[in-house]
Amino acid sequence: MERTFILPAIDKIPMSGRKGSFWLGVVVGFIVMILLGSLPILGPVIGGLIAGLIARGEVWGEATAGLTAGLGAGIVFLVLELFRWGLPMGTPDFLMTFGLTIGLVFLVLYFGLLGFAGGVIAGVVIR
Repeated sequence: MERTFILPAIDKIPMSGRKGSFWLGVVVGFIVMILLGSLPILGPVIGGLIAGLIARGEVWGEATAGLTAGLGAGIVFLVLELFRWGLPMGTPDFLMTFGLTIGLVFLVLYFGLLGFAGGVIAGVVIR
């Protein structure tokens, strides 16, 4: 029976050597980033570090776990900010919210890149 994956590219990441669970690392790192989201830089880096430590593979596999967790957390914060500014409500603040959306996209990249950095740190520390 052939295994199918939601993201086929994840299966190609070298995870040889040490055993760990990629998706468990992503979920735990995501939760840590959500809980520590109020810490400006440390929250995403610590979440990516934890995701990488749990993923336990090659450096790129751990970095990918941090990146995936960071992108997920960034999307959650993006949705929360959109609700805060009233986008779904159809309020007059819609145009202002649309302009701020560009900044919110950078929020997603912020979490993703810092999570990636945390995953790389985890890969280097484990070596």
